[in-house]
Parts: sequence; structure tokens; C-alpha cells
Amino acid sequence: MTASAFSVPLRLSRLAAIALLAPAVLSGCTAMSAQNPSGKLKPVNAVADGGDERVMLKGADVVAYFTQGRYVQGTPQFRSVHEGVTFRFASAEHKAAFDAAPQKYLPQYGGFCTNGIVYGIPWGGDADTWRMIDGKLYIFGGRGSQDAFELDVPGNMKLAEKYWAEEVSGSNSFWQRSKRLVFKVPHYKSGDELAKAVADAKARK
Repeated sequence: MTASAFSVPLRLSRLAAIALLAPAVLSGCTAMSAQNPSGKLKPVNAVADGGDERVMLKGADVVAYFTQGRYVQGTPQFRSVHEGVTFRFASAEHKAAFDAAPQKYLPQYGGFCTNGIVYGIPWGGDADTWRMIDGKLYIFGGRGSQDAFELDVPGNMKLAEKYWAEEVSGSNSFWQRSKRLVFKVPHYKSGDELAKAVADAKARK
């Protein structure tokens, strides 16, 4: 499931009525299994693909962000399993680098949209929309979500860290998402509000 642009806050009001039903409806789905491994990385932005039950970021090479400064798609030929999650790489060298120090290359917040975690919502995250902050990899659910986050990087980072530590890390992604789609965080802003704030900020430049 991918949340693009301002879709996390924008869809909250539209999905609130059905959000509480999602875990029950999806309880046996592949998506729930893929996002909620039993290891320390729960929850993760992962999908089932081929023979792999949970592939991080749809197979994006997480090492390439650090070594090449860009998004590169990995291949099943070069793969590693860490904490029950499969990572794919574009080369044997990248696989070896990951195997030697996996913690260095892990995307923050399980690879979910960083702006979504600001709202306590593990949702979305596009491998080709990302940013490095203090040597760590952060993924976003589209350019709009990244722009909204970058309105106040220190403040939003503080909120994301808080909600990841207190609510999201170790949780079931579907239950957590459903909870925060209905019971919104105190600093909640709609997609329209965020879009306006981004437009206003750009107009002032």
C-alpha cells in the first residue's frame, strides 16, 4: 500500500469509517504477514514477491542510497534475510556491505513514509522518494509528503521519533494504522492544510 503526495492525512477522513474493519478483513492477507514479521524490524514496508514472503521496499537496494546517492532496484540474485525480512541488492558488493553491517543501511521507521510516522501511521513509502538525515535513510510517500515533512524538519523529526518509539515500533501495522486513522494525533493536519502550508512556503521563497 503506497501513500503518495499528501495522501496519509488526506485520506484519514475518507477512510475513518472503514479503518476499524481493516484488520479483521485483512487478517489472513499476504500484506499483513509481509508487514509484520516476528523479528525486531516489526512493522516494515514490505511485500511478498516471488518466493520471498516479505521484501523490503519492493526490492530497492538499500545500500545504493549510501554508496551511490540514488534509488536503485535490487535483484533476487543478490539477497539477504535480516530479522525475517528480505533485502535485495544490485550487486554482490552491496550484499556483502549489508551483511557486514545491516544496521547501517536499514531505512528508518521500517521503511514507511516518514511523514506518516509523524502522525503515528505506518503507511506508504516510495523507494524513489527519500532523504538522508544525519547519515540515516528516510523514505517518504511521494514528493508532497516529503515537502510537508520538510516544512519543519527538527519538529517533525521529534514527533516521528516519539510516535515510533511509543506506539509504532513493535506494533501490528494494520492495528496501529486503524487506530490513528480514527483517533488522530493532537497536531493532526488534513491533506488540504498541508498542501496549503507547502504552497505558502514555496510562495515566500
